[in-house]
Amino acid sequence: MLLAERARAARLEHILKLINRTTFGKRSEKLPADQLALALEDQAVALGEAQGLQAKTNEETERHGLVPRKRRPADTQRASLPAHLPRFEVVIEPDSLECACGGALHKIGEDRAERLDIIPAQHRVMVTIRPRYACRCCTDGVHQAPAPARVVPGGLPTEALIADVLINKYCDHLPLYRQSKIFARQGIEVSRATLANWVGRGIAALLPIVDRMRVDALARSRLSVDETTVKVLAPGTGKTKTGYMWVIVCDDRPHGGADPPLALYTYMPGRGAMWARQLLGAYQGILQVDAWQAYDQFGKDDRANAGVWKSYCWAHLRRKFVDAGSDAPIAQDALQRIARIYGIEKDIRGRPPEERLAVRQERSRPLVEQLHAWFTAISPRVMAGSATSDAMKYALKRWAGFSRFLDDGRIELDNNSAERAIRPVTLQRKNALFAGHQLGAENWAAIASLVETCKMLDLEPYAYLSDVLARIISRSDTDPIDDLLPYNWVNTNAGQTMFEMSNIATAA
Repeated sequence: MLLAERARAARLEHILKLINRTTFGKRSEKLPADQLALALEDQAVALGEAQGLQAKTNEETERHGLVPRKRRPADTQRASLPAHLPRFEVVIEPDSLECACGGALHKIGEDRAERLDIIPAQHRVMVTIRPRYACRCCTDGVHQAPAPARVVPGGLPTEALIADVLINKYCDHLPLYRQSKIFARQGIEVSRATLANWVGRGIAALLPIVDRMRVDALARSRLSVDETTVKVLAPGTGKTKTGYMWVIVCDDRPHGGADPPLALYTYMPGRGAMWARQLLGAYQGILQVDAWQAYDQFGKDDRANAGVWKSYCWAHLRRKFVDAGSDAPIAQDALQRIARIYGIEKDIRGRPPEERLAVRQERSRPLVEQLHAWFTAISPRVMAGSATSDAMKYALKRWAGFSRFLDDGRIELDNNSAERAIRPVTLQRKNALFAGHQLGAENWAAIASLVETCKMLDLEPYAYLSDVLARIISRSDTDPIDDLLPYNWVNTNAGQTMFEMSNIATAA
């Protein structure tokens, strides 16, 4: 009885420490770079202010001749600005081109300095003129070019403006009521309801592309899957309910794969087995996931998805030992052992699957087998119910999935690509708080799929959406759209898809 009470007390103490760390400390086993950057931002601002004041003082001192004037450092030492940005030159001539001796000054050189400038966003009115023509010699009627198709027939916005609203909302996480206020500052009255209508029509035009991306994703040989909660307004109740945003990520770049990366988001009301089944259907291939029970159905011999090979996420396992606390020596030992495995993965990132597999067989397999033997031997001696004991049992129960990466060079050690794709959802969730209804959450998922895929491809999302909206609206439902997929979209300036250009640059 005494041992049970001690175990319970230790368990409660651990839970309390975990809650405190989650609430007041860092939530990841890695240094939270974003949070650290926010903490240091004010310090950087203060430093910039001090440097500005010091520079002003130096200029005043030099102007009054109290110290010799110093030559400013050459601007060519700065990092160069992107070549694609337009340049305009401002020439600053001396007050006089006549020398003190009476002769004329002639140019012997110049100093050039590049600074980054901006033209603030300014709305303009596009006037479309369609002249009408008639023949003076006959009565064949009036000839006029047909009106171009529009996303909003008879409406105010161009496709470029709709793309801008979509990017502001789903990429920069700017709610529509804030965008309405931005319009108002330029004297343009556009209500939030009108903006919402534009967004809905834009999404309706883009849905065929997202549906095609879903087909492409489920045909890939390896998927990473994750999910997170989103709040959705329950109709007629005035309250919110919890739904789930699922993401499928295809990214073969870590092993030099030729298939372009993509991220596909899907909203579903739940995260149980039936929703995972609906998401993945009869998928066959490698499935990289955490150990959530909804995925247990995949890879079983008596199921339609018997051809699924699950690979579990080592980052989740590592996190469980981090949660055990720094005062747990066994957990710290486990973290050091896992770190050595991650060190090998860092060395082979980007190599072909065959090389990765060979290195893993030679270097990683002995470490993994030693870790398994150590877990098996020490787990019975660790206090039952402790966080360390739970972490070891979590690993041993699923060891086949954790060691799957040793047999296939295409498999990643963790599911971090899917976890990274979840982060934009959490940012949107903080800004929008909840989706207005289920269809709103589904629309959110559709645009997030396009925006985040563009980011993975190093595409500028606005350039992609504005061009694709203008092109897809003129096509019928039966017309092909392969050329409008983010990874097939052609940069008209270069004549190559952005993914091809990226591969060429990487090879060079």
